[in-house]
Amino acid sequence: MMLKSMTGYGKSTASLANKKYTIEIRSLNSKGQDVYLKLPTAFKSKEIPLRKMIGSALDRGKIECLLSVEVTEGESNVEINKPLIKQYYAELSGIAEEVGDDSSDLMASILRMPDVLITKEEEVDEEEWAFVRQLMEGALEKINSFRAKEGESLTEDFNQCIGTIEDLLNEVPEFEDLRIDIIKERMRKGLEKLENGADENRYEQELIYYIEKLDISEEKTRLQHHLDYFRDTMKQEGANGKKLGFISQEIGREINTLGSKSYHASLQKIVVQMKDQLEKIKEQVLNTL
Repeated sequence: MMLKSMTGYGKSTASLANKKYTIEIRSLNSKGQDVYLKLPTAFKSKEIPLRKMIGSALDRGKIECLLSVEVTEGESNVEINKPLIKQYYAELSGIAEEVGDDSSDLMASILRMPDVLITKEEEVDEEEWAFVRQLMEGALEKINSFRAKEGESLTEDFNQCIGTIEDLLNEVPEFEDLRIDIIKERMRKGLEKLENGADENRYEQELIYYIEKLDISEEKTRLQHHLDYFRDTMKQEGANGKKLGFISQEIGREINTLGSKSYHASLQKIVVQMKDQLEKIKEQVLNTL
């Protein structure tokens, strides 16, 4: 099972009788599910079932869905409100005559006034409703295919970043002993500056304390575990974006601890490179379903 992206697009177009129906769905990343649905007036009563269809199919994301209906032949569903036009014309032409203005262009202005054009209310019958539901299913299938395709790219990016962090982790042991040698030298020089010189017992005690304190065996083990867990989670069924976000936070904690215990320039460089890869992961996780 591959990951899915929250970014997607789907469009379905088909005709029934003398009308052309188009459904377009777009989605972007979001923490939850936010659906914006724009419908013709005749379909307002169908908003709730259409929202349920979208919600069930797309899970998270900022989703915008538009249903448009175009009359391709025959009578239009738009009428001219003749009584209102006559009323507007009578009143406006009277005012124009009173103020001495030219009334020859009144009609152009009247046609832009409220309620001059009336859209005839049409009820959606069972045949049309079944047709639109099927069209919606087609659009949802397309946007889900788009999301799955984008998810393949996300999976490749994640695997590359996780693999790079893992390669960097495998370089860490090379510098562990060198790091301890540096600490030993610093401590010996510090003790030699004391008035009574270096106390070997004190030196050994301090050395043991710092070696235990700066041991990174557990951090390396936990980091490898989190990397493996990230990979396993990508293969699991269902939406895993939030879970991957939590795992990436745990990866970050272990990398930060490695950085605080590095005490070696090369090891610090490795930590910086790990953080760079982790930032790429976190950015992509925000767009993962």
